[in-house]
Amino acid sequence: MTVRVRFAPSPTGYLHVGGGRTALYNWLFARHHGGVFVLRADDTDIERSTPEFQVDILESLEWLGIDWDEGIVVGGPHGTYRQTDRTARYRAVAADLVASGAAYYDGATPEQLEQIRVAAEAAETSPVYDGRYRLSAEEAAARLAAGNPPPVRLAVPRPGETRFVDVVRGEIVFGHDNVDDFVILRSDGTPIYHLASTVDDVDYGITHVIRGEDILPSTPKHILITQAMGAPCPQYAHLSLLNGPDGKKLSKRHGDTAIRAYRDAGYLPAAVRNFLAILGWSPGTDEEIVSLETMIARFELGAVSRNPAVFDLAKLEWMNGQYLRAMSAQEFSDLALPLVETDLGRELTADERGTVIAMAPLIQERAKRLTEVAPQVRFLLNDEVTIEPGSWDKVMTTAEAPIALAGAGAALEALAVWSVDAIEAALRGMLAAAGLSAGKGLQPVRVAITGSAVSPPLFESLAALGRERSLARLAAAAARLA
Repeated sequence: MTVRVRFAPSPTGYLHVGGGRTALYNWLFARHHGGVFVLRADDTDIERSTPEFQVDILESLEWLGIDWDEGIVVGGPHGTYRQTDRTARYRAVAADLVASGAAYYDGATPEQLEQIRVAAEAAETSPVYDGRYRLSAEEAAARLAAGNPPPVRLAVPRPGETRFVDVVRGEIVFGHDNVDDFVILRSDGTPIYHLASTVDDVDYGITHVIRGEDILPSTPKHILITQAMGAPCPQYAHLSLLNGPDGKKLSKRHGDTAIRAYRDAGYLPAAVRNFLAILGWSPGTDEEIVSLETMIARFELGAVSRNPAVFDLAKLEWMNGQYLRAMSAQEFSDLALPLVETDLGRELTADERGTVIAMAPLIQERAKRLTEVAPQVRFLLNDEVTIEPGSWDKVMTTAEAPIALAGAGAALEALAVWSVDAIEAALRGMLAAAGLSAGKGLQPVRVAITGSAVSPPLFESLAALGRERSLARLAAAAARLA
């Protein structure tokens, strides 16, 4: 059997990090088994689906390094892989199920369904619709002929149960007393999600359905439709949802939840992919930095935890920093230069490019995200420095600040050679002479030179900025204090 899995996002929003993890697990499973990864668009929610969200899903998957063998854009033997193009197929299946007796046309009114709900609530039972208002063949034919088609419901066998083994969660049983005779085709001829998704899985030959546990209550419905179609059921694996650090379901209150937000915030795709992979799966080692090759070689659904995983942003930042430092200096500079030019709104000169490349390794040692690069070299590329108000208030309001600025200006002005070693010796001599600690004596210099209390190493920053601009900035800061 060739493994065939699918990722079927609805283009009604940006790709969520949880959806990214689901796509990644499907992709890793397919690649591990030499199978096929299918990407389809569950776009039957016409009112909420947009081309913008569809583009975001594709771009986010590509950014994560997830490619697909069949599906939207790339094509394959099953048409466009968009559900909106398969309505005729869903209607045909619904008609076949009615003809076989597995489904029926239903005549229940909203008022009658509400009565069932109220009665069940009073009896403290599940408000399950049991088909009591199903139409006879003659009644259904009359309504169809009059242009007033009724909805189609699946006839759930009662009494009975649906039992299956979830690859992640083990054996699961749903009693049919808690499963409606559910609608599969609306009166307007549009399919319900359960029908469209299941027909696609059958038609596309999907062998394993790997998806979030929020869909688990729908699984008995999908199994019943599959069985009614006379098709083999895929294996199911329901992944736990992601939680925030507070133990609650991950949502916008915890911060950004879209893949695109992490791309724009300066995270590397390899780091995000690694982070998502170990949110609920272990490669069998204690190491948290896992190469893509290792993921593919070791990924198995049996190693996926059924417990919720915590989306810890601090851990993602740490991991991203590890990936940044693992880059070569050339790779880091190649990523940094376009970001700096975008920040400045212009192209760098040859000298400026050389300056950025020279400073890049110092930033690479400390950076957690790529978005930290441009702010840390901005002071070198503008004639005047813009000092952050927060840094000024924190550092320049101390009694030591004017002493440090005056002493640093005098010590540096006396230098015959402007080099990192000479600058360090001069400033450390100033600290000793003034009786200042490095923190109290050098932070005011850092803010005056770079505009921020957080910057590349100070001595290297001064050397890169040059004598004239360095002395001018120290004098300007001292004057501002005075």
